[in-house]
Amino acid sequence: MKILSAPQIREADLYTISHERILSLDLMERAALAAMQAIQRLAPDVTRAAIVCGKGNNGGDGLAIARLMADQGYKVQVYILEYTPDASPDFAANLTRLTAQDKAAITYVNAASDMLLSDGSIVIDAILGTGLNKPAHGLIAEAIRHINSCGMHIISIDVPSGLRTDEATDTKTAIVKAWRTLTFQQPKLSFMFAESGEYTGEFEVLDIGVDTSFIPESASTYFYVSAHTLQPLLKDRSKFSHKGTYGHALLLAGSRGKMGAAVLSASALLHSGAGLLTAHLPSCGYQIMQTTTPEAMVSTDLEQEYISTPPAMDPYTAVGIGPGIGTHPATAQLVKQVIQSVSDNLVIDADALNILSQNKTWLEFLPPLTILTPHPKEFDRLTQKHNSSWDRLQTAQKLAQKNDLVIVLKGAHTATVLPDGSVWFNSTGNPALAKGGSGDVLTGILTGLLARGYEPAVAACLGVYIHGLAADIGVEHIHAEAFLASDIIRHISDAMRRIYDSKRL
Repeated sequence: MKILSAPQIREADLYTISHERILSLDLMERAALAAMQAIQRLAPDVTRAAIVCGKGNNGGDGLAIARLMADQGYKVQVYILEYTPDASPDFAANLTRLTAQDKAAITYVNAASDMLLSDGSIVIDAILGTGLNKPAHGLIAEAIRHINSCGMHIISIDVPSGLRTDEATDTKTAIVKAWRTLTFQQPKLSFMFAESGEYTGEFEVLDIGVDTSFIPESASTYFYVSAHTLQPLLKDRSKFSHKGTYGHALLLAGSRGKMGAAVLSASALLHSGAGLLTAHLPSCGYQIMQTTTPEAMVSTDLEQEYISTPPAMDPYTAVGIGPGIGTHPATAQLVKQVIQSVSDNLVIDADALNILSQNKTWLEFLPPLTILTPHPKEFDRLTQKHNSSWDRLQTAQKLAQKNDLVIVLKGAHTATVLPDGSVWFNSTGNPALAKGGSGDVLTGILTGLLARGYEPAVAACLGVYIHGLAADIGVEHIHAEAFLASDIIRHISDAMRRIYDSKRL
């Protein structure tokens, strides 16, 4: 799913209006109906709603929602902010419709204190939408602060008012802090960043019937990964295949006290479809791996407590390195040898990334399409300190393009950055993943998919999606507070089944 800019969204609306020969007011009505139905689903016990409207098209959406909710028996209070004498034509038309209906109370607001946001209702924010081109100020800023202080559930329509759509927002300005955001047709770029999460809450993309033939022609660098994105890329297992058909992975992992990382990664790798796995471990890890993961073959290092000498790389179709290896100088030399020896299908994570950050010139020698999997702090150590997620992503794009890398920048919407500069944001996952070992599991999944025969870009997007979906399925049975990294592995099969089954529907 492409992520379009605000101008492109407006173009898509105009294209739909032109090609379907409908009025813009009719498209607004579709959006309002989709939003009202979502509100009914999200807040089934609510009977009252306060709807705060600006005087542009987002406010027009709010007025249409007010009319539809009033028709459904809700007690509706509409507040119209009088920050300008002008109003969009569709706002004016919907105001006429709402006034003629005569079921909703309407208050014209000249000061934020005019809004009496009563307890027990929901507040619907329909002030600015995607039309913001400068920080909210004056009456709008006052209204936003008043809404945020009301203590009730706030639902933003399309975009929380005050939040920029296509670029970083100064979070010191006035921005609505929504409980839920109901956005139309396509997700918005700003929703993908940690700094925005405080304002969007959970967001839901509503299909409002925009003509989708416009979207393939719209250039975009940013995409939102869904099962629909991945289904055409899935590989089936042949009846006449054997273990050698699905690759032989090498995992270099573990050190004394960190063998759990190696075990988690190895188990996830095997659950991800690879035919064979050899785990190269310090000697102290031999018994642990053979006991916990009998499906793995084990190669032991000469050193007892850390790894120092890699095996020959020739037999392996994919290599993963990093989980739990520590940063001993001998291990750092092993990382260098691996980089020099592997020609493709390499995943670098965890301590291997930390070693790389201490030897940044090695970046120039990474094999093409090497997958790096840093969390934000690891990425900053690898590059430079960043002031925002937006800045960090831009650096990742430049690094991926310069060094021909696939960078999996971890976060709530993990961003897979490809050498062409495109960014694929993940749509699965939840806070249960904020546990030690989750990254080790992801490394195993990615290495397993590479061994299985997926191209690095596909393996990265698919692996991140499976990782998050397994956690989403897991929290249906296990509370997020009690969720463990090993629970991700237990649900990899369920995640794969959902993706494959939907492919066959």
